[in-house]
Amino acid sequence: MSDQHSFLSGDPYSRYQAAEHMLNTAIVQAKISESFEEYLEIFDKFYADEVEVSSETQHEPIRGKARVGSLLLNFLVPLHVMAEVGGLAISIKETTIPGDASNEIHSAWTLKIVGVSGKTCTLNWRTLRKWNGSRVVYEHHYDHQRTGEPLTFDDLGFGMIEPVAGFQGGPG
Repeated sequence: MSDQHSFLSGDPYSRYQAAEHMLNTAIVQAKISESFEEYLEIFDKFYADEVEVSSETQHEPIRGKARVGSLLLNFLVPLHVMAEVGGLAISIKETTIPGDASNEIHSAWTLKIVGVSGKTCTLNWRTLRKWNGSRVVYEHHYDHQRTGEPLTFDDLGFGMIEPVAGFQGGPG
């Protein structure tokens, strides 16, 4: 209840900063190796039904919670499987960047993925979010950078999985 009280009090800039902090903390603390559903719950809680998401790499923005949620799911499920079953170590960090407008908040993100081989791929990007009340109504991703090469099948731990007794897989 104290989070809700602190969110509702104060000037608009402080309220949006508090909402951004709560969202980013939830994202950073969620564990993709245990569940992708937690991220979907975060999305449902913090994003408006009419949210618009864009990126410097896509031609058209994506509009609506259902469409954005579908794309999020298509990203999270494989990442979850690669972390839980394939043994990838995944960590995410966020740094808030002070801005000028009260309802616009920028943040810098780092996603580090380490394969069982020890190979590392780090993705960095920045996000601009616009808030309306307690909901994100616009999110833009920009300044994408990658350090290291993309991980391959050899970097996953699928080879450590024992075959199921009595199951014949592969070409016959």
